Amino acid sequence: MDYLLSERSVQRRADPRQILSECQSILVLGYRYPAPLEISIMGTSFPSGQIAAYARGKDYHLVLPKMMEHLMEKLQNEMGKTFPFRYYTDTGPILERDLAQRAGLGWIGKNTCLINPQHGSYLLLAEILMGIELEADPSFEADRCGSCTRCIQACPTGCILPDRTLDARRCISYLTIEHKGSISTDLIPAMGDHVFGCDICQQVCPWNEKVVKKEMPLQRDAQPSLTVDLTEELKLDAQGFNRKYKDTALMRTRRNRYLRNVLIAMENSGYSDEKLEIIKKIKDDKNALIAVQAGRLMEKWG
Repeated sequence: MDYLLSERSVQRRADPRQILSECQSILVLGYRYPAPLEISIMGTSFPSGQIAAYARGKDYHLVLPKMMEHLMEKLQNEMGKTFPFRYYTDTGPILERDLAQRAGLGWIGKNTCLINPQHGSYLLLAEILMGIELEADPSFEADRCGSCTRCIQACPTGCILPDRTLDARRCISYLTIEHKGSISTDLIPAMGDHVFGCDICQQVCPWNEKVVKKEMPLQRDAQPSLTVDLTEELKLDAQGFNRKYKDTALMRTRRNRYLRNVLIAMENSGYSDEKLEIIKKIKDDKNALIAVQAGRLMEKWG
């Protein structure tokens, strides 16, 4: 993620007018998605892997832009004039959580997530830079984490640091989604059955526990399960992967990183003769990342 350090990205984060020269206001939005505790996950008879809750259904990069376009169309109609605007949802050089706190949406918790007192932290953030002046909302100054350290204690890899930052090199979400190479062997046991993202630091948050008990989330399109059958996933070729996960967030990893994660979850699920036979079928995969991970597991189990 070195692109974040480029001079252009730094300048654009510091001054929104580098992105939209007419920018006078920024509208910050939070979209609530289903929390993992709101979804019944029954025990399975097969080795299973977990997918982060936000990745259920259609990719939010496809959903939220359409909603923002509709919002801007409605606002311009009500104002009786047009104005320039540009929107982002985790797609540009925007300090999303900082802007959200300044806009009054919540505070940045010890797990580095934005936490809203009414909706918790299961929020997708989006921003619209607008060429009109709007009255600013008061920022959210209170820190309501208090002395709680549940998220820090619960993180399997210890990536959450005491100063409200995290070591991305150890974060399961980063490792399973953004990291492009093999994963360090010392981190593999801590990754458990996570094949795409991780919700642990949010699941243990008291603010999310309160929200989950009292309200149902906004619903999106028909969505895949939060758990997947690891043995079935390892059978996916490139076309099968693209077909199954088209228009979902899982396309971010492509087949190579996803099956690397599936193989790690398979390793953490424990040895069986059946699993070994499945690994043998994939050890000569044309993709080097998959072949290396499968070969490592073959060496361990063979």
